[in-house]
Order: sequence, then structure tokens, then C-alpha cells
Amino acid sequence: MHQLVFATNNPHKLRELEEILKGEFTLLSLNDISCTDDIPETGDTLEANASQKSFYIWERFGIDCFSDDSGLEVEILNNEPGVHSARYAGESRNADENVSKLLFELEGKKNRKARFRCVISLIIQGKEFLFEGRVDGEILTERKGEGGFGYDPVFSPVGFDQSFAQMDADLKNGMSHRGRAVQKLVAFLTQTHNSLHDRS
Repeated sequence: MHQLVFATNNPHKLRELEEILKGEFTLLSLNDISCTDDIPETGDTLEANASQKSFYIWERFGIDCFSDDSGLEVEILNNEPGVHSARYAGESRNADENVSKLLFELEGKKNRKARFRCVISLIIQGKEFLFEGRVDGEILTERKGEGGFGYDPVFSPVGFDQSFAQMDADLKNGMSHRGRAVQKLVAFLTQTHNSLHDRS
């Protein structure tokens, strides 16, 4: 079974990816490869940040890996917080404070259209492949639900009257930006694996 390092220290992301992959690939965390570095994220786009993180691991450990960067883009806020989603309310990366700031910025605004977007950078034997997933929806006027993380309590996808935080994991992962990007990643890895097997 193919081993891949997921370049993240975020336990929520790691658990979510394990649920989506469902054992199709062996997922290693940064802890599993004894990487305790604070990997830089200095890009000004989701693509740049994802690439920066995956190449950081590849260049130092030489292990096939992938990383993701994701963000919430709110139409009326010129697609903010975007690449700054995790630090929207400050460097403390406090999710509750981020949500509070977002709700404050949207007070009185009728247009609450938003989208979650995720970009995955996969490095296989030094070559990079990019995958994108997105889900459109709107920002609710108040928090709903206890599940999920980040902005999940205030984001409701198109066609649903629930927030991501109110959905069970399977439902959310099946439509989430990260879920859709990972589905593309898995399809690519499966095809690549099968092609190599056919040539052997």
C-alpha cells in the first residue's frame, strides 16, 4: 500500500483525511517522520502555500508527500479571508475569534455568498501535481452545530439548510472542498498505481 506523508500538524485535518481515504493509502503524519519543524506558509495564494509546504518535506525527507491549503472566500469581502483564513483575527489562529470577526464584518450585509476552496500539492518522486476542490454556499448569521472545525458552524453549502458543523462526517466529507480535492488526489494516485502495475 502506498505511503504518503500529509504535511500538516492539524489533528482535525489529519482525522478528516483519514476518514476520506478510508484505508486506501497509508497516511503518515509529520510526527510519524519526526518532523517538528514549523513549516513556512508565506505565499499569497492557496496554491503557493500548498506547494511551499509539500516541497519543504520532499527536499528534506525525500518522501512522497502532499499538503493542502484551504480558505474561505466571501464574495462581498473581496474574497477575504482567503489565504489568511486561519489567522483572520490574529496570529493566535483562534477559530472562535475568526468566526466572530467574520460575523462582525458581515453585519447588515445581504450578500452572504461564500465558498470554501482547497488546493492540494502532491509530490511524487520530486514532481508536483495540483488538485483543487471547492464548495459554494453562504455565511449564516449565527453559529449552528457543534461538529467540524474552523468556519464550519457558520457555513451552509448550496442546497442545504444545515451548517457543516451540523452534518455528520460522511455527508460533509462527500461534498466539502477538501473532500473534493482529495477525491481527485485519490483518483490520480489509483490511476498512477495501476499504470505502474500494468507496466511491471
